[in-house]
Amino acid sequence: MWGKSSFFAPGLAWPEAGLCPPERATVTTSRSTATAPKSRPRMSPSSRVECLDFEAGQLYHPRAMRARLSWIGAIPHVVITLLMIVVIVDMLVGVFLRYVMTWISARFDLPSIRFFWVEEVGEWSLAWLTFIGAALGVRRGIHFSVQLVIDQFPPALRRAVLVGQCLLIVTFGSLVAWFGWLVADLNSQSFSPALVLNLWWLYLSSVVGGVLMAVYGLIALGDVLRGRGHWGGAAGVAG
Repeated sequence: MWGKSSFFAPGLAWPEAGLCPPERATVTTSRSTATAPKSRPRMSPSSRVECLDFEAGQLYHPRAMRARLSWIGAIPHVVITLLMIVVIVDMLVGVFLRYVMTWISARFDLPSIRFFWVEEVGEWSLAWLTFIGAALGVRRGIHFSVQLVIDQFPPALRRAVLVGQCLLIVTFGSLVAWFGWLVADLNSQSFSPALVLNLWWLYLSSVVGGVLMAVYGLIALGDVLRGRGHWGGAAGVAG
C-alpha cells in the first residue's frame, strides 16, 4: 500500500506524493489518541519522491513555493529592463538614420532610407514600459507621496489611512484594466501605419498594467495588515 499516490486538498494539489512507509513513521497508539512525530519531510534518495507527514500537516515545501513566486515576481522586472534597452537602442537608431543616413543619401545620391518604424517602436515600448513600471512602483512603494501629515498620526490611524490608500490603488488598477480592455477591443480591427501591427497589442498594455496594479495593491494591503515590508513599515508596525 506504500508508494505513490495523488493527493488533493482545498486550494492545494500534490500529484505523485509519496506516503511514508511504516519504518519511517513511528506511531504511538493509546486508547483514544494516536500521534505521529512532527518532523520535516525528507526526500527519499531512491525514488526522489517527497515523503509527507499528513498528520503533521506538512503538505507543501515553503522554500520551493517561495522560489516559484520569486521567479514569477521577477518577470515584470525583466520585461521593463528589456523594454528600456529597446527604447534606448531605438532612439539611437532613429537619430543615426535621421541625421547620418539622410545626409549620406543626399550627399551621394543614394535611395533614401525609410525610418518611420522607429517612432512606432518607441511609442509601443514606452506604453508598455509606463504601465508595467507604474505597477512596479506600487509594489515597491516608490511613487511620490507626502508623508508630513500621516507621520504625525498614531499607528492605528496611520494603518487605517494606508489601508484606504491600498483599496484606492486596487480600485484604480481595476478600472484601468477594465476600460483598457474596452479600448483594446474597440481598436482590435485597426492597424499601425508603419509596422502594420494590430493596435489591440498596444492598448493591451493598459490592461496588463491595471491588473498588476490591482494585484500589487492587494499585496500591499496584506503587508499593511501584517506589518511587514515597505508598506507595513510605513504603517508604523515592526515587520
